[in-house]
Amino acid sequence: MVQLNQDFINSIAKDMPAHLTMDDFIHYSSQPLRPSIRVNTLKISSNDFIDLMKPKGWTLDPIPWCSDGFWVSLDSEIQLGNTIEHIQGLFYIQEASSMLPPTALFDDLDDTTEYTILDMASAPGSKTTQIAALMKNSGLIVANEYSSSRVKVLHANVLRMGVSNTALTHFDARVFGEYLFNQFDAILLDAPCSGEGTIRKDPQALKNWSHAENASIIDTQKALIESAFLALKTGGSLVYSTCALSRAENQEVCEHLMSCFPDAVEFQSLSQLFPDAEKSCTSEGFLHVWPQIYDSEGFFVAKIRKIADIERQKPMPKQQKNFPFEPASTKVKVELQRYFKDTFDISLPHDGLVMVRDLEYWLFPAKMADLIGKMRFQRIGIKLADGLKKGFKVRHEAIMALANALTPYELTSLQATEYLMGRDIPLPDGGKPQGEVILTYHACALGVAKHLGKKLKNSLPRELVRDRIISSETKG
Repeated sequence: MVQLNQDFINSIAKDMPAHLTMDDFIHYSSQPLRPSIRVNTLKISSNDFIDLMKPKGWTLDPIPWCSDGFWVSLDSEIQLGNTIEHIQGLFYIQEASSMLPPTALFDDLDDTTEYTILDMASAPGSKTTQIAALMKNSGLIVANEYSSSRVKVLHANVLRMGVSNTALTHFDARVFGEYLFNQFDAILLDAPCSGEGTIRKDPQALKNWSHAENASIIDTQKALIESAFLALKTGGSLVYSTCALSRAENQEVCEHLMSCFPDAVEFQSLSQLFPDAEKSCTSEGFLHVWPQIYDSEGFFVAKIRKIADIERQKPMPKQQKNFPFEPASTKVKVELQRYFKDTFDISLPHDGLVMVRDLEYWLFPAKMADLIGKMRFQRIGIKLADGLKKGFKVRHEAIMALANALTPYELTSLQATEYLMGRDIPLPDGGKPQGEVILTYHACALGVAKHLGKKLKNSLPRELVRDRIISSETKG
């Protein structure tokens, strides 16, 4: 049962638009959320995914503000996160409202192949991976997360979804305005907040709500939006979003930014972002999504353009020293390219930076060349392979990001399940050994195995082995 304390009701009533009612708010807040997913177009098109899942009994209804987002209806016994399709990164379980901020960020962007984008508070990775798909894995996303434990979750999701254009950082995001001043073409600040809009997912979220607790959150939000604006290039766009409902955490934070830089801040209207967007649009052009408007979580989205230069607020920090990577030699790059092409029919991107550290070979996004030395990074790009005495050993994450499925070893549902549970796959009629092969399911990469003739020897990293895999088919 949803828990709304009276202080919250009294407070939120003041912020609720006149055309909405508290009765409807309480009613919708008490309803379970409709399950929703976003198809990962880095691996499969939405049309192909629909064709794939409809015969399995899935009903996919389009989400108006995300071309690859769907509300999904299926057998209640199916756990989406344990299906093969989820594990191999064909889709992300993402609340529908959470798909709004990246959609708003990219609304008027044309060619983003050369863009450098900052996601200031990115874990668990739903919006980072959505941005990567919208960028088609080109350009560069700096994905920051303050919580060390959540950085691990972010990294796991980035790899699962086949994202290769990220550099992960672990900072209090207030540092970006100083360290990467005027650096980013676009920025998403999905700010830490009171979580008022998440009550349909967590009925206890507002049980102990209080003005006092929210005060420090609002101070943080104001500091973060200032930092974001300083890090943004002139002419660039900033999207500020929260899953809060109050004006204090939303409109007033944006107004604070306007008061700090009145000549440089321009609010952009989102009233035409999608059909019926005007139902949640404020007078400033922000989207203030209440649960009853679209039958979703509560959310707030503002789009802000930087229309004039502003001065750096602090002196330029010293360059970071002792960067642990160096460019691979031309000879090594040629050998790596030949290994990937001959073994897996994968052509390594020509515009990436192939870097080496202790016989580990990595592929960095080309735009990283502009940032090396300016800040410490936790993880950049993808690890391609480990060096051996003779040759290389491919890494799972490289296959998940780069495989084009032109030479697949397609598995059955049962074989795919066995592979993801860390088991070897018997091949009674396997023929001659073939060495390393890409295993696919639905013609999308699942991982690598060594074909030994009579069996496929499992090469799935131990940390990715699953105890339980379930069928994605509904029971008829």
